[in-house]
Amino acid sequence: MALDAYYTDFEKHFWNSADLGFWKLERQQSFKEPGYDSWEAFARGEWGESMRLLEAGRADMAEYHRKVDRHGFEARRIRVVDEPLTDYMQWELHALRIREQCGGPVHIIGADQVAQFEGDGPLPEIYTLGSHVMYQAVYDGQGILESVRKFVDRQLILQCQKFIHRLYDSGEPLEGWFDARVAPLSPPPRQP
Repeated sequence: MALDAYYTDFEKHFWNSADLGFWKLERQQSFKEPGYDSWEAFARGEWGESMRLLEAGRADMAEYHRKVDRHGFEARRIRVVDEPLTDYMQWELHALRIREQCGGPVHIIGADQVAQFEGDGPLPEIYTLGSHVMYQAVYDGQGILESVRKFVDRQLILQCQKFIHRLYDSGEPLEGWFDARVAPLSPPPRQP
């Protein structure tokens, strides 16, 4: 799907995810997010401004997760993390921490814990919306989202949701992991 059609489709299905909730598997270690003010500041090497912008978005993030709660589901994520962290991952974990603090549970799992599933390459970036829709994010060579693949096969969606759920259950909540491994790090340099 082209991005414009995807954004409309996602919005329609996301708010009807109450049967099984929203489950997201994030695997790639570096992305570019042009248009996202905090990422843009991070890419310019303005770490303090990037963190300030993340904090400025906290109220909107909290309202978003209250709306999710009112719709009767949770939006859970499992984040696969390679160590040492990429600069992007260091930034993203700060963003995910705010998401978690606002009501969006995030668990962390090490790359070694998914290696057995990656004989043909890294796991895909997939997310299930209830039991009726699943998307796979497709990125260009620079790590910019260029399109998505949509799946509606209920059996496939349920199988993938169970897989994500198992990874999530074996992962560690972000908060404690972040305090031990991310909080002590110095800000990364300007991005190329």
